[in-house]
Amino acid sequence: MGYTITEKILLKHAALKSVHPGEFIHAKVDLCLGNDITAPLAIEEFEKLGAKKVFDRKKVALVPDHFAPAKDMKSANQCRCLADFAGRQGIKHYFEVGRMGVEHALLPEIGLVLPGDLIIGADSHTCTYGALGAFSSGVGSTDLAAAMATGEVWLKVPESMKFVFQGRLNKWVGGKDLILHTIGDIGVDGARYRAMEFCGEVIEKLPIDDRLSMCNMAIEAGGKSGIIAPDKITRAYLRAIKKPAKPGAGKYYASDKDAVYCDVREYDCRKIGPVVACPNLPSNTKPAKALKNIFIDQVVIGSCTNGRISDLRIAAKLLKGRKVKSSVRLIVIPATQKIYLDAVNEGLAKIFIDAGGVFSTPTCGPCLGGHMGILAAGEKAIATTNRNFVGRMGDPTSQVYLSNPAVAAASAIKGHIAHPEEVA
Repeated sequence: MGYTITEKILLKHAALKSVHPGEFIHAKVDLCLGNDITAPLAIEEFEKLGAKKVFDRKKVALVPDHFAPAKDMKSANQCRCLADFAGRQGIKHYFEVGRMGVEHALLPEIGLVLPGDLIIGADSHTCTYGALGAFSSGVGSTDLAAAMATGEVWLKVPESMKFVFQGRLNKWVGGKDLILHTIGDIGVDGARYRAMEFCGEVIEKLPIDDRLSMCNMAIEAGGKSGIIAPDKITRAYLRAIKKPAKPGAGKYYASDKDAVYCDVREYDCRKIGPVVACPNLPSNTKPAKALKNIFIDQVVIGSCTNGRISDLRIAAKLLKGRKVKSSVRLIVIPATQKIYLDAVNEGLAKIFIDAGGVFSTPTCGPCLGGHMGILAAGEKAIATTNRNFVGRMGDPTSQVYLSNPAVAAASAIKGHIAHPEEVA
């Protein structure tokens, strides 16, 4: 019996002769990650353990991004905790404001996550890095503390589900639509503690940015991880960012033909158009064309799901020469400093501002109801973020719709949820 790509990576890191779904293992980590919300708790637990030094100062990353730049005194102290710990421990990968970005966009961009790696992070969307062929998963702050001290994580080997995407993509459809369609099909617990493996002819042609969006939202289906086998597109991406630089870095695994999956789903992408997740679950999906007269107060384009330069280019293409509806707030947040600068140099920032939008420094901000776009009572927003739970972006009576950047930009122009064809 063969192994899935997930099982192969875990087998390598557990130094066992075999692994099986449901088995508990200790595995060595290549990188452990914390942010300004979760890392302070981990640091507290790390010190309670009596640990003196992190296991490897080059394999811990601390990114203040959720409430950063600090929105108030409490968040400032949270960020200060990370800075002080990084200084005491000599942690190489600490990213201060001005050098940071939204963590799950930043780490792939600078080559900190590579194919074949095992990565844990005290943030549920750590599953993003599966887009590069890594096993990556969110953990609790106490798990992060233990990993920082020992370099290992204790976990259960997940079953794997295979999702096969055939056909071709329609216009205005990207990775965000594919994952929303998938979550709409299986539900928010349809992949509970399973590895979601995405493959098929459409995935083989899908750019890395779209792959990152898909793996990012595996957790919204309950997934332990999302993963795509690395290929020539992965190699081209790593060459472009000049990684892997160290000898032996980056291991290209693929699932065996006789690997066992607990479920296999196949989708004809020719039948998938732009998808919108309606309140209050990512699984409450409908075609964008099916939504009529849903007027909105705010549009957010950004986050670890869709804040990359390709996302901003798509939004700018629709917004160029047009105006945001006067009753709508448009907030555009590039996910990293590099993306911010690229958007400025390409003239995208000017397009957003000329259209009547706001162009912000990188931050998670409004995605988690933190800052830079909190919703008032009864307000509606459409966002390229990943969650739309009750109160996710502000007041409990507010509502959040999730979409790709094209639908979000079109909606900003029309003042209601709109298919891109309405303005293109």
